[in-house]
Amino acid sequence: MVNPYPTAMTILKYRFKRDTKDVLTTLAGLTMLFPDQSEELKLLLGVESITVIAEKTVHNRTRPQENYYRKWCREFGEWAGLTPDELHEEILCIAFGSEETDTKFGPRVRPAKRSGEVKRDEYSLLIDHLIITAAKMGFAVPPPIGGDF
Repeated sequence: MVNPYPTAMTILKYRFKRDTKDVLTTLAGLTMLFPDQSEELKLLLGVESITVIAEKTVHNRTRPQENYYRKWCREFGEWAGLTPDELHEEILCIAFGSEETDTKFGPRVRPAKRSGEVKRDEYSLLIDHLIITAAKMGFAVPPPIGGDF
């Protein structure tokens, strides 16, 4: 199963050449935006070109998200007869899909994505799947209250 919620990493690179005076204009703008770094920016005045990189800010999962998820994985797993790690593997497969791998121990089903690879939005998706899966099985996981979910 393919993850229906892919995350795109957007990185834009702009190269400014000195002979077009773009370097001076860019450095002047950066100096206005970051006056505390004006001395460092002045050091770039004599270079042939500069490259400015703009990229999407990625927010990592939050501590309240992780605490909530781990607490309810433990509670739900205990109820379902699984260890917290076993339940975590199951929820990862449900949320992000899985792939079967042949090993010397036989075939293994592994999640397509690990929780350490996901950011805040996808971790919220993981929490949603925990709540929904528990509800389908008759175990009530309360929705998160407050915090940064």
